[in-house]
Amino acid sequence: MKGMFILGYAVVAYAAFLLSSAWAIVFLAGGIDAGPERPWGVTLAVDSGLLLAFALQHSVMARAGFKRRLTRLIPASAERSTYVLVASLLLVALVGFWQPLPAVVWDVDQEWIWGIYGAGWILVVWSTFGVDHADFLGLKQAWAPWRGRSYQPPEFTERRLYAWLRHPMMLGLTITFWATPHMSVGHLLFALSSTGYLLVGIRYEERDLRRHLTVDYDDYARRVPALVPRPPRARVRE
Repeated sequence: MKGMFILGYAVVAYAAFLLSSAWAIVFLAGGIDAGPERPWGVTLAVDSGLLLAFALQHSVMARAGFKRRLTRLIPASAERSTYVLVASLLLVALVGFWQPLPAVVWDVDQEWIWGIYGAGWILVVWSTFGVDHADFLGLKQAWAPWRGRSYQPPEFTERRLYAWLRHPMMLGLTITFWATPHMSVGHLLFALSSTGYLLVGIRYEERDLRRHLTVDYDDYARRVPALVPRPPRARVRE
């Protein structure tokens, strides 16, 4: 019964992720400038608070120390789903309560930019399958105990996208932040803040990977770029 409840919880968290992600796609494609204008001071305070809450959740809940404390309160098989659910709810809050700053930074009649925007989202989705989509979003952790099996985390992969980039998902997200023919001040605030957070987050993520992976991550980092692709280098053999 407990295993079925956790699996149901994981499915709910996954559904929340899908719905919030779909809303985010629409939001960045133009919804970010919708709604009534408010005084700049109020708008900046609200938007900055929303961005900060989203960033803090991703940073704090991703740390090993927080995970250890959380799993004293909930089953370990529900930890990742809890992260996904909270992140999805905060994304809904960010999109739903965002205050527009519609002053124009640039406005170009180049519809092909939407193709780049779409490609960014495709890269994000593709990246999740490169690291095990079900594991990344908490389904695998809940599924294994329900089937009476022990959970086995995915092994480090250097295949497909990850042979070209260490962080293809971050590249895809960065593309979605900036690929727009109409850039408003509010959109620029979102893009700058989110890009800055991703760059800082990469440093912390790689520090954790060096601690916990059994492979030589430094060797991987020397051969494979973080965000700007180049042909993968062959491993130097002794």
